[in-house]
Amino acid sequence: MTEAVTEPETVVEEPAPAAPAGQGLHQPQRWVVAAGEAVAVVLLVVAAVWCWNRGVVPLEYPAEGREPLVSTRLHGNWLGTAAASLTLAVVLAIDAVRQVMLALRTRPEAAAQPGM
Repeated sequence: MTEAVTEPETVVEEPAPAAPAGQGLHQPQRWVVAAGEAVAVVLLVVAAVWCWNRGVVPLEYPAEGREPLVSTRLHGNWLGTAAASLTLAVVLAIDAVRQVMLALRTRPEAAAQPGM
């Protein structure tokens, strides 16, 4: 004898209710964060230029009867610090743009109403 094959009954669960709307992505105080990051970017770029100028040292060796021999000495610690501060400035500039975009973005009226 063969038994009838029956599929198990599938149960559809209701999705969990959404959490109450609190502070979302749109937060106007992000302007303050963006302004602070912009100031930090300017300071980091100034520091990078200063470190780079300290890392490149031109040297002149006098020679009798000829033009002096000119060479350049590079200090890796200053050049590395300049590169690191410039990299951090770029990362902060990207985040400042992100903060400004989130501060400007507003919620559509339809999405702001509950039940839609």
